[in-house]
Amino acid sequence: MTLSTSQPTWPLNGQQPELLFSELTHLGLISVTGEQGRSFIHGQVTTDISSLEQDQWRWGAHCDPKGKMLASFRTFAKDGTLFLMMPKDTLALDLPQLQKYAVFSKAELTDVTADWLLLGVAGEQATTWLTAQFGELNHELTLIDGGMIIHDAGRYIVAIEQGQAASLISAIEQPIYDATAWQALEIAAGYPNLGANHQGQFVPQMCNVQAINGISFNKGCYMGQETIARMKYRGGNKRALYIVSGSVSTPLTNDSQLEIALEDGEGFRRAGTIIEAVQRDGLVLLTAVLANDTQLDAKLRVADDDQSELTLIALPYSLEEQE
Repeated sequence: MTLSTSQPTWPLNGQQPELLFSELTHLGLISVTGEQGRSFIHGQVTTDISSLEQDQWRWGAHCDPKGKMLASFRTFAKDGTLFLMMPKDTLALDLPQLQKYAVFSKAELTDVTADWLLLGVAGEQATTWLTAQFGELNHELTLIDGGMIIHDAGRYIVAIEQGQAASLISAIEQPIYDATAWQALEIAAGYPNLGANHQGQFVPQMCNVQAINGISFNKGCYMGQETIARMKYRGGNKRALYIVSGSVSTPLTNDSQLEIALEDGEGFRRAGTIIEAVQRDGLVLLTAVLANDTQLDAKLRVADDDQSELTLIALPYSLEEQE
């Protein structure tokens, strides 16, 4: 089922509700099945798929042969099916790339987005509400009848088959926000939700994928591994993902670029690329790839918007690898 298009929006300068629901219409799901499904994906992505347990999920990236990201995703499994969750526009371009190589393996990759309802649940009461609906929750991934629940630092993503979605929705008494409410939470978490318009531009470390346990440096070969390993062991990466907030006077577009104030205060220069953004009532919250030596007190603006004022927010994690 799809919820009403008249869903409320969550104000960027508002207090997060104790219980927040958001329909994640911006995300899609790829299912991976077949005798060699998991081993095929293991050889394509940065994540160690072979060690993924049934109560775990992981971030990961799919890269081209040069190590540039084609997609960032969450991955998890249930009943012999591996799932990759990523932005829908990215999925539409990345799935054919994966399928192109899957023909040489006993693996089937399918866009199953239409078969599932994806619901974000957050806030102080999120754990209590979900426990009341589904019972005790695992630390990372809880398998439920007709779906699964991803637990992520107090936030949850419920993926449930459409046939059971109506009963879940009927249990919700609070407003269900549109997808931008969840995007704002993920931006504030410093997550690298790569859109289709940025495919082939960034090595995973430029979007902090290593910092959220999305790269295994101990697994076997995969697409783009040589470049990614060189970034770690020889250095050379000069960019990172940052969280940026502030005000703008014109709407952001896919072509919007950021500028940073010069040290002498006499003008601005180009600074970086916006990855994901939420804009409302003149306020913006976004992630952007900037030089990794950018200082937190730097002053930024949107190019061609002289009235915009942007500042950096400290990342909630270290940029070092989790492994």
